Amino acid sequence: MLGMDDRPDTDEHRRLLPHEAHGVRFISMGMLSSKETPVIWRGPMASRLVQQFFSGVVWGELDYLLVDLPPGTGDVQLTIAQTAALAGAVIVTTPQAVARTIAEKGLRMFQPVRVPVLGVIENMSSFACPHCGETTNIFSTGGGEEVAQDLGLPFLGGVPLDPRVVVAGDAGTPTVVRDPGTPAAVAFREIARKVALEVARSNQAERGGVAESVRVEGNAVVVRWHDGPEDRFGFEHLRNHCPCATCVDEWSGKRRSLTLLLPTNFAPKKLVPVGNYGVQIHWNDGHETGIYSHHLLRRLARQREEVTSPAG
Repeated sequence: MLGMDDRPDTDEHRRLLPHEAHGVRFISMGMLSSKETPVIWRGPMASRLVQQFFSGVVWGELDYLLVDLPPGTGDVQLTIAQTAALAGAVIVTTPQAVARTIAEKGLRMFQPVRVPVLGVIENMSSFACPHCGETTNIFSTGGGEEVAQDLGLPFLGGVPLDPRVVVAGDAGTPTVVRDPGTPAAVAFREIARKVALEVARSNQAERGGVAESVRVEGNAVVVRWHDGPEDRFGFEHLRNHCPCATCVDEWSGKRRSLTLLLPTNFAPKKLVPVGNYGVQIHWNDGHETGIYSHHLLRRLARQREEVTSPAG
């Protein structure tokens, strides 16, 4: 769609150098395989490739980094939410009633990982005739706006079907550049303006219950919250509350009976931030699969306060 689909070059550190056209740097999975080779990547392989796009591409200084995701919910979406501190997600739907269910699933997927959903876009909202310029509603109308209203999200706009978008994409020139006055181009610009506004609002919003920083200090893991003071957690206390599937039965939610033989110098080896919502702790006893969500850490702190506070 931007006129370049050849394999990107690499720098001296073997990092990918993104293509650039019309002031936009971009890269795609399709650029990493030949035109004759079908792209058949299972979940783990696709997830690793997405991580590579974040850490193994020389993006340079950007205003925004946009990730176009496949429909539905799955490994790739979860990997992105765990890999990067996302400013927000946008749900793209269609006028069909079945799209509402998909939009709701997308919203529910991003809520637990604390990714703000910035709003809803309706694709194929109408048909823009390239000859007379008239816009016709060929499907039901208002579906995207109803979904946004029901989900409590901003409606960012609708994009009409317009053959000129296809022609411009095949020519390698964005329709906002080639045909700036068409209904689709106008819609794209207005949607971009609204998304930028929602990102700014989200960044300024109250972030209660979110950790500003997590660090090791002495014999404790210290969590500084955006909306309050710090909490300190002893190493063994956190290890005993590890939420991973080895320590907690996924079906019942009950903690497994495990005998922990911790070394005398037991401590974290590494703290790895996980998206907007948690931290993965690599312990020096070899256990490193637990992702401690900010919600879990907040709950552990409250439980400790309830135990230590005098009875009223």
